Amino acid sequence: MKRLFVAAFMFLSVLTTNVFAEIKMGIILGFTGPIESLTPAMAASAELAFKEVSDSGALLGGETITPIRGDSTCIDSAAAQTVAEDLISQGVAAIMGADCSGVTGAIATNVAIPNGVVMISPSATSPGLTTLDDKGLFFRTAPSDARGGQILADITKDTKVSNKSIGSVAVTYTNNDYGKGLADVYAAALKAHGITVTLVASHEDGKADYSAEVATLAAAGGDVLAVIGYVDQGGKGIIQASLDSGAFDAFVLSDGMIGDSLTEAFGNDLNKSFGSLPGSTAKGSKIFATVAEAAGIDPSGPYTGESYDAAALIVLAMQAGGSADRDSIAKNVMAVANGPGKKIYPGELKKGLDLLAKGKAIDYEGATAVNFTDVGEAFGSFLEKEVKYGKFKTKKQR
Repeated sequence: MKRLFVAAFMFLSVLTTNVFAEIKMGIILGFTGPIESLTPAMAASAELAFKEVSDSGALLGGETITPIRGDSTCIDSAAAQTVAEDLISQGVAAIMGADCSGVTGAIATNVAIPNGVVMISPSATSPGLTTLDDKGLFFRTAPSDARGGQILADITKDTKVSNKSIGSVAVTYTNNDYGKGLADVYAAALKAHGITVTLVASHEDGKADYSAEVATLAAAGGDVLAVIGYVDQGGKGIIQASLDSGAFDAFVLSDGMIGDSLTEAFGNDLNKSFGSLPGSTAKGSKIFATVAEAAGIDPSGPYTGESYDAAALIVLAMQAGGSADRDSIAKNVMAVANGPGKKIYPGELKKGLDLLAKGKAIDYEGATAVNFTDVGEAFGSFLEKEVKYGKFKTKKQR
C-alpha cells in the first residue's frame, strides 16, 4: 500500500511539474484584415522559434512555450486592445506583435505598458512609435519608416522606367499612422532628390471602387504612382483602378504592398513596378531560409525573419534573467540583442540558451542581423524589390 502511495505521489508530482512548466506567449497579428495574406507565415515563423526552444529542453530547466494567437485585425484598435486584454488575462509572459502601426501603438499604450508586458513587433514601422513612452517595454525588429521612406526615395531616384529616369511621382497612402508617416518621409526625400511630387493624397481601405481616387491622381500627373498601403486592401484597389483606366502602369510599392497575392492578381502588368521592405541578405537570412523551408514556411514573405527574431529575443531574454517574469524579460531584451557575446543565428537557439544558462553573454544576430537603437528598434537594412516576369525578385540589399 505504501508503495502505491509513493508511486501515486511521484506521478502527481511529474504531472504537476509538466503543467507548471508551460509559459504562455501571445502572438497578435492581423489574421483578418488588409494584410491577412502575409500574417500566416509571420505567425508560423514566430511559432517556429518557440517550438525550437520548447523542443530543446534548455529553457529555464526544461520549460516549454505555449503560443496563443490573437487577431489584431490590423485596423480596428478597439478590437485589438480587447484581444490583448484577453491574452494578458490568460497570463501571457510577453507579446510577439502587433503588426500594423496603429493597432500596435494602441495595444502598447493602453494595454501592454500599463500591465508591464513586453511587446516586440516584427512589422510596426511608424516613426511615431520611436518616441512612445514605453517604460522600456516596447521593441521592434523592423526599422522605422523614417529610414524606410528615405530608402524608398533613393530607389525611386536610381530606377528607370521604360529606360527613363523618374522625374515626377504621384503618391497615395492608406489613411492611418503607417500610411501618413511613410508618405510624409517619402515625399520629403523625393523632393530632396529633385523629383517632383505632383500630389500626395490619402485613400480609405475597404472600398469596392477606387476610380475616383485614381482620376484625381491621374489629373495631377506623374511618371509613376507610389502606393503606400496594404496588399489585400485599398492599395490593391488603387492598382486595379489604375490599370483598368490606363492612368498608371508603373508603381512604387511600400512594404505593405509587397506580397505574392499582388503578383498573383496582376502578374506581368506589374513588370515596371518596384519597391522595398525591411530585410537582409546577410548570413543569418540564408540560415533562416534553410530553417524555415525545412519547417514548410516560405522565408521570402515580408516580416517572416523579423517575426522569428522577435520570438527568439523574448525567450533568450527569459533565459538571460533566469525567469519568465515580465519585468525580468524587459530588463534583458537589449542585452541579448546587442551583445557583446557569442553570435547566435536561426536554428541555434539551444546554443544561445545553454550559454546564457552558464552565465555567458550572447549577441543574437538572428535572421535580420538584429541590432537595436537605444530606444529598442532595429537599425535595419532593406531589400530592393522589382517585379520581373510577374514575380517579386530581390534586386539587392540597401
